[in-house]
Amino acid sequence: MTPSRPIAAFLLLLLAATAHGRGGHSAPGRARHAETRALPEPSREGGERGLAVEDALARRRSVREFAGDALPVAALSQLLWAAQGITGSRGRRTAPSAGALYPLELYVVAGSVAGLPAGVYRYEPRGHELVAHSRGDLRQALAGSALKQDWVARAPAVLVIGAVHARSARKYGKRAPRYVHMEVGHAAQNVYLQAVALGLGTVAVGAFRDGRLHGELGLPEEVAPLLLMPVGIPAS
Repeated sequence: MTPSRPIAAFLLLLLAATAHGRGGHSAPGRARHAETRALPEPSREGGERGLAVEDALARRRSVREFAGDALPVAALSQLLWAAQGITGSRGRRTAPSAGALYPLELYVVAGSVAGLPAGVYRYEPRGHELVAHSRGDLRQALAGSALKQDWVARAPAVLVIGAVHARSARKYGKRAPRYVHMEVGHAAQNVYLQAVALGLGTVAVGAFRDGRLHGELGLPEEVAPLLLMPVGIPAS
């Protein structure tokens, strides 16, 4: 017996929801056939300087002046992995997450990354890859949204840490924003320490016009931008 159209439609939706549940969080705003780029495999053997974590903690500083050198794509790969990379078979990541709900979404505004066209990319932890979001160098526009903090435009790349609050709110309700903001701090400190280990510099930037920045980057409606981290080789 052939099911009626309403029943058939319901079955299709049920199958789609089941597949979504098996695959983890869906990617906000991801086009069905979006271009992806595999990143170099992240190293777990220590940075170029072989720094112990204690040394990285002692040397961590906020860097706002960058040399004109392009950022190696391998370094970008390592920074993204440090922020939200997967470290276990069950999808556990480098930064802790309340209830393992992983509300954070990580974007890269690339302007001068060796071998990577200028544009905005979303980091996909499951495949350790970049998903093309838009083309063109948006660093200057990003700096404008960040109250004209020029170092945002001068960095070869800017990490944008955003979040889908609803992922955490489903379980934690009104306490969800607190947990989400803690997670942003965890991820940002990972980036700081990884940058030191690679001989790079970064700075946490929280001052920006949320709505303007959201529009400039064309972020999905459900993604709230929470922190910017310009990164590059220090000028001095």
